[in-house]
Amino acid sequence: MAISIMVSNAGATPALRATHIVVDKSDHLMHVFAKDRKIATYRVGFGANPVGHKQQEGDKRTPEGRYTLDYKNARSTFFKSMHISYPNAADKANAKRLGVSAGGDIMIHGQANDPVARAAIDRYPLPDWTYGCISMKNEELQKLWDVVSIPTPIQILP
Repeated sequence: MAISIMVSNAGATPALRATHIVVDKSDHLMHVFAKDRKIATYRVGFGANPVGHKQQEGDKRTPEGRYTLDYKNARSTFFKSMHISYPNAADKANAKRLGVSAGGDIMIHGQANDPVARAAIDRYPLPDWTYGCISMKNEELQKLWDVVSIPTPIQILP
């Protein structure tokens, strides 16, 4: 089963650069914008416990809110990855109030490089299998990678 499929690539060209990204968790869609123009939409997966905002390390939830893609990793264990700036100050304060670790290392990433891990993930019955990251097919992540400069704002909606 494919974890994510590109829904459209409405006019994206190498000359267009992403100015912001909006992720809709309820629809499993990522919308990429160049100013006010939507240049791509991708189907994405989330943490294995996808409903609700990430509260603490290990809850398998994907954060919700406004963050920044603040670095790229071309040598990730999951094809390539882009780091999401979770936790922000509010996330840290909430975790402190709860007496837990907020966690971190939240990424947009592709499929596992290891063939055994990739086969196990591909058998997973739902598109939501990560520990809190946003997953995409490798081919689609490459297209996103090519239009994203660092830093780029990302908003993750419930």
